[in-house]
Amino acid sequence: MSHHREDIQRTLVLCKPDAVARGLVGQIVARFEARGLQLAGLKLLAMEPARAERLYEPHVGKSFYPPLLQYMTSGPIVAMVWQGAHAIEVVRTMMGATNPTQAAPGTIRGDFAQRVDRNVVHGSDSPESAAREIPIFFEDSELPVYQAHHAAWL
Repeated sequence: MSHHREDIQRTLVLCKPDAVARGLVGQIVARFEARGLQLAGLKLLAMEPARAERLYEPHVGKSFYPPLLQYMTSGPIVAMVWQGAHAIEVVRTMMGATNPTQAAPGTIRGDFAQRVDRNVVHGSDSPESAAREIPIFFEDSELPVYQAHHAAWL
């Protein structure tokens, strides 16, 4: 019962400044671990404006872009890479709707967030986004390849 290699994906997840300030990082990490995703990279950092601009480049010119940059640079974030079968879709489903008022209970945003401008987590929305976003935060050397012992069961 093994997955085809093409099913295994990597995705970027950010615990946004509100998640770090509110002490939610451990609970967020625990949810992804419990789901069976494999942690591939993790770091705490201050998001400087240049990095935020690279991440949110697709949103330049939109009304929410300036406040988004302000928010994302307002405190430390935790950047993570998770991998697993269909990881991008799995993470997006677990995060819940972008607007927390529409996020189902049981999702990260549905359980931890109330405001769209303080919505706790970011996750890559497609394989193309993941490929663009991961290198903004991680060098290849910071993403060690290892075999998770539980992989055969997932």
